[in-house]
Amino acid sequence: MTRRVLAVLAVTSLLTVSPALAADGAKVFQLQCKTCHGAKSTPMGPSLAGVAGRKIASLADYRYSTGLTAKAPAVWTDANLDAYLAAPTKFAPGTRMPTGLAGPADRAAVVAYMKGLK
Repeated sequence: MTRRVLAVLAVTSLLTVSPALAADGAKVFQLQCKTCHGAKSTPMGPSLAGVAGRKIASLADYRYSTGLTAKAPAVWTDANLDAYLAAPTKFAPGTRMPTGLAGPADRAAVVAYMKGLK
């Protein structure tokens, strides 16, 4: 198998939601994401409640960048969330999200946490 396939398999296995993983994700989210992403959309960022499985750039109350609107009607799958969090500007050139999360374990934890946001 290629390195990329192995990396995807490793991340996918981490994305199986467990309470401990989601709790770790909550901590990372509080430190890295909460400034821009809250329960409701703000000019800084869209709400992430219900983001897992939602169409990309689909909230009516947020003005998305051209980078993200170009991804529509794709869906926020675990793989898309991981790719966006790893390198936002690579996933969606022109996005306004300035930084991502370098560590695969942190990304897996944040994705697990976001899957529980309602």
